[in-house]
Amino acid sequence: MRPLRRRNGLLSTSSGLRLALGMEVSLARRPGRAAASMTTDPNRRQRFGTRLAAGPLLWLIVFLVGPLAILIAWSFQAPSNTLRFESSSLGGYSSILGVSSYWELLAWTIFTAVVVGVLSVIFAFPIAYLLAFVADRHRFLLFGLAFVPFLTSYVLRIFAWRLILGENGLLNQTLMSLGIIDTPLTALLYSRLTVIIVLTYVWIPWAALPIFVRLDSLPRPLLEAAADLGVSPMRTVARVVLPIALPGIYTAFFLVFIPTLGDFATAAYVGGTNGIMIGNLIQGFLNNLDLPSGSVLTVVLLAVAAILMLLAVRIMRIKSVTDVQL
Repeated sequence: MRPLRRRNGLLSTSSGLRLALGMEVSLARRPGRAAASMTTDPNRRQRFGTRLAAGPLLWLIVFLVGPLAILIAWSFQAPSNTLRFESSSLGGYSSILGVSSYWELLAWTIFTAVVVGVLSVIFAFPIAYLLAFVADRHRFLLFGLAFVPFLTSYVLRIFAWRLILGENGLLNQTLMSLGIIDTPLTALLYSRLTVIIVLTYVWIPWAALPIFVRLDSLPRPLLEAAADLGVSPMRTVARVVLPIALPGIYTAFFLVFIPTLGDFATAAYVGGTNGIMIGNLIQGFLNNLDLPSGSVLTVVLLAVAAILMLLAVRIMRIKSVTDVQL
């Protein structure tokens, strides 16, 4: 009978352990009073969300909406060098927007931003593809190494391009030593082409970031299925990878396009008088304390960027609806 008691004791002990563990699991699964009341009371949940968003909303109002409102208020002042608000008028818009050379400079700036955005996406896509699918283990390390040059000053990197493209620069000296040219090429620096080259170099890693994030989330079984069906790699990229990467490509383009619209440092250091952009003109107005004229051009630039972004969002929305219908 003693072994039977031990067996019964063991059985009773194990059943007691199961009962205790079941009570702990049920207590762990049972939500607390605050969580239960928040899930059952939608008004309390809404108030909690409002309090949670109050800090970022205040930050947004102080450092984005406030300066933007001041900028718009200055744009309705008459062009002058006095740093005080007077009666509002449209004199700044009529005097600035009536000059045809300003519109030509704005068109050149938009063209430059579009070309730089397209080139940055074209060169950034292979980098993002390599990091997402080829360099599997060390992709984050390689992506971090791509940003190492950006630890230095932006101005220093621009001056490095002046040392490369100048008359006595590295490129001219190399071409002359190889016997390809006899005299240094002067068109390599202080031109619109130089501005496009340097800006593209600056923005390629930033354009690769959203494309890499999008490609990294691509389901690998889709690529394996395409390979099993005998689809060529180029067709797989065109029919599978590119459609999924399109949101990242749009993001990369506008991540490059918008800051390029307002760039003035690159155009000033490597573009010279032949490669100035609208940002250089705004900088000149602000240096002369003509805040109304600079504000007018800035508002026009913001309006152009907003319109193009809305058009891109509209195109993406139409395409997504078409894909769903198909």
